[in-house]
Amino acid sequence: MGVSAVRLVGVLAVLAVVSSACTSTEGIGASPSGGGAFRDRMASLFSNSNSSASAATATTPPSTDFDCPSISIRSGASTLMAHVPNQEPSATNLRYQVSIGQTARECAALGATMTIKVGLQGRVIVGPAGASGQVEVPIRMALVREGPEPKTVWTKLYRIPVSIPPNQPTTTFLHVEEDLTFPLPSAGELDAYIIYLGFDPDGAREQQRRPQKQQQKQPKQPKQARLN
Repeated sequence: MGVSAVRLVGVLAVLAVVSSACTSTEGIGASPSGGGAFRDRMASLFSNSNSSASAATATTPPSTDFDCPSISIRSGASTLMAHVPNQEPSATNLRYQVSIGQTARECAALGATMTIKVGLQGRVIVGPAGASGQVEVPIRMALVREGPEPKTVWTKLYRIPVSIPPNQPTTTFLHVEEDLTFPLPSAGELDAYIIYLGFDPDGAREQQRRPQKQQQKQPKQPKQARLN
C-alpha cells in the first residue's frame, strides 16, 4: 500500500470517529457573568470531553426568572467538506472537513433586553488533498422563534479563520459570540426560542460577491467641465 493510500485510510478513519460525535452539545446555564469568564469556562469545559451536561450546568447557577434558549445544530449543516476546485468531489480530492462539536450558551437579562453568549468548538480534519495553512470556516448563528410561523429574531454569518499547523492532521478551534442581543419576550414566548448553528458556505460566497456588485453599481463621476 502506497503512502497516499495509507494517508487516505487514516483520514477516513478519523472522519468516521469525528462524524459520530459531532452532534453532541453542552450547555451552561443563565448567568450575568462577563465574557472573559464565559470563554474561560468554555475552554475548560471543551478540554474535558467526558464532562456531562449536568456538570456543565452546575458551573453557573441557573436563573429563576427565565430559561436560556437551547442550542440546535441545523440538520445537514453540521459538517462542511471542501474539495479541490473544478473537480468532481471524491475522497481522494478532499482538502479538509470541518465539524461542529460541543456548544455552550449563557444568558443574562438587563431590563427589557436579553443577551446570550454562544460558544462552539469545531474540528478541522485535513484530507488527502489538503495541506497546512489557514482556512476560513463560515458559520451562521440564528435565533428563531419557532411556531406555526417561525420568525428569525437575530442572525449573523461568521467567517472564522482557522490555522492548520504543519504535519498535523486535525486541529480544533473555539468561537464565542458575546453580543446576541434582542428584546426580552414574555417567559411563555421565550420557551419557543431556539439558537441554531450551522455551516453556511453559500452565505459566505454571497457575502464575498456583494462588494463586487456594489462596486459595479457605483455611478460614474461626471466629468468636470473645462474652463477656457
